[in-house]
Amino acid sequence: MSEMVEVKVPDIGDFDEVEIIEVLVSIGDQIAEEDSLITVESDKASMEIPSSHAGTVKEIKVAVGDSIAEGGIVVVIETSAESVAAPVEEPAVKVAAEKAEDNKAAEERKPAPAPAPAARPSPTANINSVSFKNAHASPSVRKFARELGVDLGKVSGTGRNSRIVKEDVQAFVKQLMTTAGGSANGAALGVEPMPDIDFSKFGEIEVQALSKINKLTGKFLHRNWVSIPHVTQFDEADITSLEAFRKQSNAEYADQGVKFTMLSFIMKAVAAGLKKYPRFNSSLDPSGKNLILKNYFNIGVAVDTPDGLVVPVVRDVDKKTLVDISKELREISGKARDKKLKPADMQGGCMSISSLGGIGGTKFTPIVNAPEVAILGVSKAEMKPVWNGSEFEPKLMCPLCLSYDHRVIDGADGARFITYVSHLLADARRLLL
Repeated sequence: MSEMVEVKVPDIGDFDEVEIIEVLVSIGDQIAEEDSLITVESDKASMEIPSSHAGTVKEIKVAVGDSIAEGGIVVVIETSAESVAAPVEEPAVKVAAEKAEDNKAAEERKPAPAPAPAARPSPTANINSVSFKNAHASPSVRKFARELGVDLGKVSGTGRNSRIVKEDVQAFVKQLMTTAGGSANGAALGVEPMPDIDFSKFGEIEVQALSKINKLTGKFLHRNWVSIPHVTQFDEADITSLEAFRKQSNAEYADQGVKFTMLSFIMKAVAAGLKKYPRFNSSLDPSGKNLILKNYFNIGVAVDTPDGLVVPVVRDVDKKTLVDISKELREISGKARDKKLKPADMQGGCMSISSLGGIGGTKFTPIVNAPEVAILGVSKAEMKPVWNGSEFEPKLMCPLCLSYDHRVIDGADGARFITYVSHLLADARRLLL
């Protein structure tokens, strides 16, 4: 003889109500005592509510999104007389974070997501229900993945016993954005594509094909802008004495064919900054979970060419003299403009410098050259009155613009780095210490 039994929510602690984020059974399922029925989530944890009886599910009284409290009816089960005669004490709620493989069977009985209205497709529409169910992840991670439309079957777990954690889902989404961003016109971010306009309707036009460098630069800059949270810190360096020293040095080395530019001094200052603040001399690994710290100091220099921007790298700046750096800058700039740079000449940079001082402008926000985590922009120096405590003095002030990856570098360190570089440039003798 069978009997209908209402399975209710047991004691859930201090919570008045909790939200249902998963229904783990379907009508007609055969369940055992303590099999999980639903997953609920509070502001502190995800929990699975188990069944107090074994039997066949006849009615489901709840749905995803409902709120439920202690004593609320979850399901109605048709059970045998034997199991009714000796009911067990309501078991304690099982916290999802402490559960492992024993929940896999309950996960496999989870019904496929209900079809969403045509006007608003469900984010889970492209999720393979079988691989999603079989993935090794907690209920809270499953909810997070469903909200983002991520199929957990395609995500590699880095937690204990290869369990998928929230950071794994985030890394998977970042990877998708990186690979799809450059050619999708923003479609990967849910942004409407640019309109296709016939400009000839408004007047005479000329179509000019982008150079290969333009195309590659645009692709990489788009990727870096989309995937890196940028912050730009501004400062001004007093280069009055440094400029006087530079001009004096040019006169002294003229017979050797050496011409010092302000960029060579800035490169030495940046290398010193990388030594003092090692996080600037690092890269995130592809998972986004580890920081790779570098013990070499290679500086990339943005060079403007007729075909577009290229960034050759000067290696071991910390070990080279200003004479060496000046000669190498002249050499790589010539190779860049003559299209003689090799791929190896543009690899291995630790940080880049984009100098527009010879052109003009006051400030700008350079884009980080990934996998580097920072870039220094330099604008045109200008004579300004600077208060020295008792009077204004004319000083040659050079605007510096430091953009950095906020995942690696916080604002305080960004301010410290640019202040330190400015301090070094204010007196060339400090570059020798």
